Amino acid sequence: MDAKGTAFKYGDNVDTDVIIPARYLNSSVAAELAAHCMEDIDKDFVKKVKPGDIIVGQKNFGCGSSREHAPIAIRAAGISCVIAETYARIFYRNAINIGLPIIECKEAADKICAGDEIAVDYATGVIQNLTKEESYQALPFPDFMREIMDAGGLVERTAKRLANPKA
Repeated sequence: MDAKGTAFKYGDNVDTDVIIPARYLNSSVAAELAAHCMEDIDKDFVKKVKPGDIIVGQKNFGCGSSREHAPIAIRAAGISCVIAETYARIFYRNAINIGLPIIECKEAADKICAGDEIAVDYATGVIQNLTKEESYQALPFPDFMREIMDAGGLVERTAKRLANPKA
């Protein structure tokens, strides 16, 4: 398993201004962004989240602005993976670019509840709900996307490839 943690559940159209409110965008420091992650939708999120936890959303997660602050705040808060039915395309791309694993799976998004313990295998796309003893099948990440996430983001992956082109 590549991710394992407690689920934080949200609904449709969780936009980037809810993920990281615009009033905090004067900083690009990941830890400062993480301190305010989700506060307008879940004021206790930063008090409850633990490293490895998982956010579950519904349709159009990450809609709104194209800034990378939102996935950076989520990753810096300790979230290991986001699962949703669908994502705003620019959020999807930004999340992959900064190394935040995100998975589209309607069944998981519908059936997972807040507080459920979840485990995700990125190579197979299997999402296990350990609380309910259920499994859901998502598409596995292609190798190149796992390389980006394993490296910590696209910039880091590119730097590693340039430093060692035969690897």
